[in-house]
Amino acid sequence: MNISEAMKVLKTNGYKATGKRKDILVYFENADGYRTAKDLIQHLETVYEGISFDTVYRNLHLYNEVGILETTELNGEKHFRMNCTHRHHHHFICNTCGKTKEIEICPMDELKNNTLADYDIEDHKFEIYGLCPACKTA
Repeated sequence: MNISEAMKVLKTNGYKATGKRKDILVYFENADGYRTAKDLIQHLETVYEGISFDTVYRNLHLYNEVGILETTELNGEKHFRMNCTHRHHHHFICNTCGKTKEIEICPMDELKNNTLADYDIEDHKFEIYGLCPACKTA
């Protein structure tokens, strides 16, 4: 998802497209992988002095709720990234830097045909956690 698509999603859902909201989207569009609310706050404080945690968390929750951002949990903390809606895929996520790598195959195909053949699967999420090459050698 890009910024213009995300802004359309906001407007379609009845939300205003403010400068802060656009700046949050720019941050995630430029981020390489998942980022925390703390990362976002540190970035926004350079432009919006005294921005509150409440404002940031409220917008992150909104973006997740309307499908602009996707979330995962790393080291007990919620992390966010721009939603990848262009095709079905999964991620490898680095535990140290949060960088992601798309995984093109889906293990659900095998599971639906064998282990879970008699089950109605409504959704799924498959993530692999570890260290990316840069963090592995650091």
